[in-house]
Amino acid sequence: MKIGVISDTHGFLDPRVEIIFSGVQHILHAGDIGEAMIELELKAIAPVTVVLGNTDLGLPYRLTEIFATAEKKFLVQHIVNPVSPDEKLQARLMRDKPDAVIFGHTHKKYAETIGDILFFNPGYAGKFRPGSERSVAILHVEDGQIRYDFIPL
Repeated sequence: MKIGVISDTHGFLDPRVEIIFSGVQHILHAGDIGEAMIELELKAIAPVTVVLGNTDLGLPYRLTEIFATAEKKFLVQHIVNPVSPDEKLQARLMRDKPDAVIFGHTHKKYAETIGDILFFNPGYAGKFRPGSERSVAILHVEDGQIRYDFIPL
């Protein structure tokens, strides 16, 4: 299974995302979507799970979502400190036992396995900003493993 991962679009969906995510079976948007229209554009590619980001005031999303495949479980939340999760997130990790935590907010790509959990941030996908590296990612779930590719925009 291929999963497209994107975060921090801030109301802008790069037209290359449609090509990059072509063939994915699901898309995870880790918050700061900016406007609900982005979700509709992504849904034209594949089913989408979106979480609320800190700049998404008034949008109808939840702070945390769980997306599960036949092989793996993903917890999606916008603000996560992988090295020191807050108490609420720690409790959620204990209860839901995800294989991966997908997050955004930092505008920096990140992939590290801590314990048995992959903490993963696809990076910043919004409009070009000087000094910002823009990226999305593809997660490949196969044979009980999660492999990832960061794709620059």
